[in-house]
Amino acid sequence: MNRLTIPPELPIAAHADELIETLRRSPVTIVCGDTGSGKTTQLPKLAHLARPEARGMIGVTQPRRLAAIAMARRLAEEIGTPLGVAVGYQHRFERKTSAQTRFKLMTDGILLAETRDDPLFRRYSTLIVDEAHERSLNIDFLLGLLKRALPRRPDLRVVVSSATLDAERFADFFGGAPVVTIPGRLFPIETVWLPEEDAEDDDLPRRVANAVDLLGPESGDILVFLPGERDIRECMAFLEGRRLPRTECLPLLASLPPGEQARAFRPSQNRRIILATNVAETSVTIPGIRAVIDSGLARIKRYSAQRHVQTLRVEPISQASARQRMGRCGRVGPGTCVRLYSQEDYARREAHTAPEIKRTALAGVILTMADHRFGRIEDFPFLEPPAGAAVREGYRELLELGAIRRREAPEGKSEGWVLTGIGRALAAFPLEPRFARILLAAESEQNLRDALTVVAALACDEPLLRPLDKSAQADQQHARFRSPNSDFTARLRLWAWWNDPSQGTSETQRRRRCKAAFVSYPKMREWANIRAQLEDLCLQRRLSVAENRGGEAGLHRALLCGLLSRIGHYDREARDYRGAFAVRFALFPGSGLAKAAKREERRPERPAAKPKGDVLPDSREWVLAGELVETSRLFGRTVACIDPRWIEPIAGPLCRVHRHSAFWDPDKGFVRVHEDVTLFGLPLAKGRLRDLSRLDPEAARRFFIADALTVPDAIR
Repeated sequence: MNRLTIPPELPIAAHADELIETLRRSPVTIVCGDTGSGKTTQLPKLAHLARPEARGMIGVTQPRRLAAIAMARRLAEEIGTPLGVAVGYQHRFERKTSAQTRFKLMTDGILLAETRDDPLFRRYSTLIVDEAHERSLNIDFLLGLLKRALPRRPDLRVVVSSATLDAERFADFFGGAPVVTIPGRLFPIETVWLPEEDAEDDDLPRRVANAVDLLGPESGDILVFLPGERDIRECMAFLEGRRLPRTECLPLLASLPPGEQARAFRPSQNRRIILATNVAETSVTIPGIRAVIDSGLARIKRYSAQRHVQTLRVEPISQASARQRMGRCGRVGPGTCVRLYSQEDYARREAHTAPEIKRTALAGVILTMADHRFGRIEDFPFLEPPAGAAVREGYRELLELGAIRRREAPEGKSEGWVLTGIGRALAAFPLEPRFARILLAAESEQNLRDALTVVAALACDEPLLRPLDKSAQADQQHARFRSPNSDFTARLRLWAWWNDPSQGTSETQRRRRCKAAFVSYPKMREWANIRAQLEDLCLQRRLSVAENRGGEAGLHRALLCGLLSRIGHYDREARDYRGAFAVRFALFPGSGLAKAAKREERRPERPAAKPKGDVLPDSREWVLAGELVETSRLFGRTVACIDPRWIEPIAGPLCRVHRHSAFWDPDKGFVRVHEDVTLFGLPLAKGRLRDLSRLDPEAARRFFIADALTVPDAIR
């Protein structure tokens, strides 16, 4: 570490002495730095200069692994040390650190996982929470944990770095922490408003191309912000089809392999048009950007605790995000920001994006808190507490999965919850609790190997690509993977294709195959990485992953254990599915089941065969869904046919049973009773006749004495 200097041309250099002094005397420092101020790259060095004698690492958290890797490389280069020695990084799939590491760049999830064994952060002398304004679940969680730890760690220094003007909120949270504001190094930026009335979603490539034309061929490098990967692929294809002279189009996505991501950061002799999601909004700085085209849109997940469903919609970004996007240009000279919306539209937008804790399911948070012994979520010092309805839904989901049970409370105290053995096992997996529950059930079904593949797929985005201009070719290629009764089986077929040695498994061969088959190579790599990580965790827990013996039915019974509240029963009149909690959903059009149903509409109806042994039923009367997502309407995505006879044994006490209209059956010679069964409000059985003596012998005896013996000739 021979070059711990602050480049004088960066705005943060003028505040270096102030920051060093503040870091020495204050346990918490809030740094509000505009885009281009140098805060992300220089704060770790300033933390070291403030206290070079402090024992422990200087840890820096980033919301995304792309930013963590890029910042580690940049810091190592500036300091003059090989990456992985004095400067290292760690994210979910990779760790590049050593015993000599002084600066550790990591995703916030890594630091959160470390608190299980180190709640006081004893590995660190300073922790810098970068991009705190994003208010992800992990960031809010870490801020609360740091606030708790500070009274017991007077030697720890915490820096909360935010790019927007909400620093006072963080300062108040930490009891009046000092705020240091650093202006950005920005040249003038011209804002051009380019709205288009009644524009359709599929017009986005054309509108981006119009903005490129407006900027002109001498505009320099352009950064385009788009909602998602599909939009990026379509815009790339549209722009490349225009054959712009001396221009290259590059994608920038978190899911891309590091080598492909790095292309966006390398200078080029040509003009670059970089098409990115909001991953490029903060942290990472792409050199040479002179213009920004802002679609004003982002794909945002929200969870409705009342309806128990997730929405995934393209929404207008907040004003704060729009300012962040604009600030990506104007660093190397005067810049231009073209906004594909109106100034009036901008004025109506939210000031800040809602924190994730206000729009996400909380079962995983509650489970983590219980496993780490952080106390009840209701008592945790969150910057903004979650809604009560969301907390109650989180507990309900964990109860459904068997992860918690009610604790008998001492007299005078409120009833609480305690983790079960299943709950402790679920907490060991970096997954949604539902998906972890599938893995535990799959081991019992002797089908863990296939379940690992399916669960890893559920944890990833869709790998099958369907470009609008080549949808027919894509459908034809994807047909080989499709299954008429299970999209989970289709995932297994795709996985087998990916690993088929006869097709070639080198990186080059796989890239070529994926391109020809309209499959996303980066998504397949991510799927493989997640599966490998989960298999390692299973082996550490001595779970058997060697072979599959449970068959297709066994795998789907395991899936049902984690997805009980995502079942549906077909309503022939409404032509959709009635689900738990009174929701209604349709099969996602891309599902193999939906396509099979469409084909059968054109053929004479045939009775569905009853399932035998380990074979899935053909009937789509009952299905389960990997997720319920609301876009244009509520869809079940990644769905499969199930045998309804599986549901009650798996649901057990979660079923509500109402018995009525008991009567003596002289032909059978015992008391019979009608039985109605529901699960989460969804009828499973209505008026089913049961032998009361098997269900409740004492009730049957009383009925026999009171009724049957008083009826003449009732007993022969």
